[in-house]
Amino acid sequence: MILIKSLREIEIMRVAGRKTARVMAALAPLMRSGITPLEIDLKAAQVISEEGAKPAFKGYMGYPAHICVSVNEAVVHGIPGHRPLREEDIVGIDLGVVWDGFYGDMARTFVIGHVDSSVEKLLSVTEEAMWKGIEKCVFGNRVGDISSAVEQWVVQHNFSVVRDLVGHGIGTKLHEDPAVPNFGRPNTGPKLEVGMVLAIEPMVNQGTSDVRTLTDGWTVVTKDGKLSAHFENTVAVTEKGPEVLTKL
Repeated sequence: MILIKSLREIEIMRVAGRKTARVMAALAPLMRSGITPLEIDLKAAQVISEEGAKPAFKGYMGYPAHICVSVNEAVVHGIPGHRPLREEDIVGIDLGVVWDGFYGDMARTFVIGHVDSSVEKLLSVTEEAMWKGIEKCVFGNRVGDISSAVEQWVVQHNFSVVRDLVGHGIGTKLHEDPAVPNFGRPNTGPKLEVGMVLAIEPMVNQGTSDVRTLTDGWTVVTKDGKLSAHFENTVAVTEKGPEVLTKL
């Protein structure tokens, strides 16, 4: 069932979104060679606490950390560990907070040091695909319009979208209806209504779309070992158009 948020509930989600964005902003300067994902996770825990919020991920279905840190071929759900980040790594940070019973959720992919132009292109195409999807979060459109916009942008740049994992509705639960795939056809799927809040999150691979889950039960990696990028924002459908809630 798709839950429509009231104006008051969306205002709470604006606050949750800003808090989520402030945590991400605090982590960005840490993205350098030598730091460990575990150190980044501990910083996230500190800032979430300072914001008076709770981590959305820790304990969710047994997840052991405060945020997800996915390095290189890891697509999503990477558990922060002790291996220091190195030059030319790319690092996906996925984080969320709970504020007054509502969730904010966002992701960004960072580069460590210098990377070649093909890697920079992967990140820029993935981020732009997110914005292409957000542009379609308009009353009267359908979920398939979002999905198609993301997929078309990615495919025309010779990358692939992950099909096993999708975006989602969000509110008092981290994952709500509807599912928001990063592939699909225009004018299909549920109609977008004012008050819907969606997590738009392209996951884009350098190689094929195929993924697998590691033995830790969480970390999803590309099957071919090639790089993957991930960008995400929480977005409300409003009478004036899409409103990104996970912003400062």
